Amino acid sequence: MAKSPSSSAQAARENVARRLRELRRNADLTVTELANECGWHHAKTSRIENARTPPSPTDIRLWCRATGAAEEIADLIAASQHAESLYREWRQRVRTGLARLQESYAELYRSTELLRVYSPVLVPGLLQTEGYARAVLSSSARLHEVPDDAAQAAAARVRRSQVIHEPGHRFLFVIEEAVLHYQLAGAEEMAAQLGHLLTVGALPQVSFGIIPSATRERVLWPQETFSVWDGTLAAVELVSAEVNITQPSEIALYLKAFEQLRSMAVYGAESRSLIVRAIDALS
Repeated sequence: MAKSPSSSAQAARENVARRLRELRRNADLTVTELANECGWHHAKTSRIENARTPPSPTDIRLWCRATGAAEEIADLIAASQHAESLYREWRQRVRTGLARLQESYAELYRSTELLRVYSPVLVPGLLQTEGYARAVLSSSARLHEVPDDAAQAAAARVRRSQVIHEPGHRFLFVIEEAVLHYQLAGAEEMAAQLGHLLTVGALPQVSFGIIPSATRERVLWPQETFSVWDGTLAAVELVSAEVNITQPSEIALYLKAFEQLRSMAVYGAESRSLIVRAIDALS
């Protein structure tokens, strides 16, 4: 009988925990000594080693450096991300509220140096204004029949978005022009959202491209919404679930698709012109 997604995920978590425990023991470090090297409480080391707390990418980097096993970082991060992302059903993830879901991504954003996002239907989450995010998240709550805490979730999403202004990160966004015209919020909220794109798209750490609807010869048709984090994780958004991919060959395919989509986009003055046209269409 095949394992259930939850039991498979737990087995994968335990495998990562075992590998980390072996690194600590091979380095002849106690639980407390490792904790001191990494700058956290010794209880956190125990929780990680017993697969009760999944390690973040930053945790793994600190652990491997403390044990003299820097060469293990990439493989362990990939294994840990795979364990946490075999298949995550949205309805299960939002049971504790949409706001908590937004906050759960904060560490991943902070530990990512290069984030690529392609979206054919929505303004990417990191670029959303509070009003637009509130409308989108409220619709999601109704679809999944969970409590609607969209106001708190939108505020959490905007707080999370401050990572764009922190040093050490680069962001590549590509959207379809149709995103500018889907009125997912009221006219006032849509105008504010489109105006925000004019501002954030000009930031030096942000590349913001729009694929015009009038593109005559597309090298690739519109794809599902997806993000690629530092080339080690690809996240694909479905109606029912988020599918996270850590297999290098599959990530390579998403990177190839992103570059093809990116090649069709317009930037700078041309993208601003499309946004201004969408704002004018609201009146």
